[in-house]
Amino acid sequence: MEITNVMEYEKIAKEKLPKLVYDYYASGAEDQWTLQENRNAFSRILFRPRSLIDVSEIDVSTRVLRFNISMPTMVAPTAMQKMAHPDGELATARATSAAGTIMTLSTCATCSVEEVASTGPGIRFFQLYVYKDRNVVRQLVKRAEEAGFTAIALTVDTPRFGRREADIKNRFTLPRGLTLKNFEGLDLGNIDKTVDSWLASYAASQVDQSLSSKDIKWLQSITSLPILLKGVLTAEDARIAVEYGAAGIIVSNHGARQLDYVPATIMALEEVVYAVEGRVPVFLDGGVRRGTDVFKALALGASGVFVGRPTLFSLAADGEAGVRKMLEMLRDELELTMALSGCRSLREISRNHIKADSDFPHYLPAKL
Repeated sequence: MEITNVMEYEKIAKEKLPKLVYDYYASGAEDQWTLQENRNAFSRILFRPRSLIDVSEIDVSTRVLRFNISMPTMVAPTAMQKMAHPDGELATARATSAAGTIMTLSTCATCSVEEVASTGPGIRFFQLYVYKDRNVVRQLVKRAEEAGFTAIALTVDTPRFGRREADIKNRFTLPRGLTLKNFEGLDLGNIDKTVDSWLASYAASQVDQSLSSKDIKWLQSITSLPILLKGVLTAEDARIAVEYGAAGIIVSNHGARQLDYVPATIMALEEVVYAVEGRVPVFLDGGVRRGTDVFKALALGASGVFVGRPTLFSLAADGEAGVRKMLEMLRDELELTMALSGCRSLREISRNHIKADSDFPHYLPAKL
């Protein structure tokens, strides 16, 4: 069967993956209202296309931090990709590099930063949780730096993990034979290594609930890499991020896996964009399945988007080739949306190209 859109990968993944694995990837927290809203909110944003514009040449390339990339769609950090495919994060790294865009590797990956770096050149960010033992954090950051990773995406919305009821019902544990490779070889202190999935248990139990804005400064003291804050949904936190020197903000609700009944990320995006006043780039992570979604995020002020579940499901369906095709489809759909909206470059996409409902109070009609 020919795949014609990104959403078709999820059906294939559901058929191929064990229920425990599919549910881990696909489910959200509690009632899963935000999980559905992450998608539904995009449908409430309509286009205001412009005509009589020469769109014979379209440029979807952009610049993120100091890196030139082929398109504004990047790969979000998602844990334990070898549950989806034997090549795991290595396949994702190769596919992302081939597409000319950025991959973000999860702390809780089943391939290490060194293994991902061994796949060849590429622009890669490292997603980081702050653990109670700061020595572990130092070791993780140092390894990422030495492996050539170029930014840190600090997750700030996880003082505790959300209640994911599918995982509770399935009694989720990391499948036998897999491990969290970034923790191998670290000095973790005295912990019980006799239980199954001991690394996964360690990583989950050691996330520091005392994480606060002062830890941004501490992290800056141990690395020269730019730090993006991932998990910001409000203007208040966005201003704090800028005040404490974040290089960028990723508007994210953790794939709707943390606090249920928070807004969809596309609904929270504009509030954050207005708050930072152009001082740092703002990115969106959550719910993107179409090139039209990417366009809408850019029109609301995002500098780019990250995709998580589409990466996992395309990886499960067809390995590296699946991830390549997923990224290619999102790029092609964005280019088509731009052409049909009268935009020749990302710089030409503006707030006036969309019309949103009353959930977006800042909408102003275009000047004639």
